[in-house]
Amino acid sequence: MDIAYDGTEFSGWARQPDRRTVCGILEDTMSMVLRQDVRLTVAGRTDAGVHALGQVAHCDLHDPGAFRDRLTRALPADVRVTAVTPAHPAFDARFSALRRHYVYRIRDEPWAANPLRRTDTVTWPRRLDLDAMNEAAAGLMGEHDFVAFCKRREGATTIRELQRLTWTRDADGVLVAAVSADAFCHSMVRSLVGAMTAVGEGRRPADWPASLLTATERANAVTVAPAHGLTLVAVDYPPDDELAARAERTRNVRTHS
Repeated sequence: MDIAYDGTEFSGWARQPDRRTVCGILEDTMSMVLRQDVRLTVAGRTDAGVHALGQVAHCDLHDPGAFRDRLTRALPADVRVTAVTPAHPAFDARFSALRRHYVYRIRDEPWAANPLRRTDTVTWPRRLDLDAMNEAAAGLMGEHDFVAFCKRREGATTIRELQRLTWTRDADGVLVAAVSADAFCHSMVRSLVGAMTAVGEGRRPADWPASLLTATERANAVTVAPAHGLTLVAVDYPPDDELAARAERTRNVRTHS
């Protein structure tokens, strides 16, 4: 399933007791519509306030039928299943993924902020230097231990391959970061953005974010950027005949050589 949601009123993807979450809403609604217990495996768990246009999840259904329209009528307006496709038996939404793509949006001219984009664009109080932020971004590319930019989770690696990190200004003057990696650890994108805005403001030199790649623990000097500027836009998968091999490689926890 391809899934889109406005994360504003959600406490993230993952189920939490007494919290409104994307997974909880989807699983409960699908279980009601299909009259069977539904449990989803997702490409990547987004944090509270983070949005998605291209989230991917899979589940095993006895007889799915044409349930997308029925599901749409039952779901709240801030989440939609935009496509439903039969998957190869080896497909795993999480472990088969090749890379995830995010964008982060910042308006650094507060007077020009578009009120209609306030839920997916951060308003920044000071002008940011685009060239300095791109210089900082270039030093972070490749496979590294990003522990300085992550909230560590027990048993999870913080070694990731950052494949794209570029800043541009769109036609409306909004700063847009395009960020792609094979996977992201908890709060990684927002921490990278936080580090680069420090460079963009002139508070840190352009080589400062890359200097943190030698750290062995979370860097307290890195500010986590607000959640609502972040949107998961796409997840890439290999051809069907490579799904099983990809999932096996992903399940092997990486260590830094």
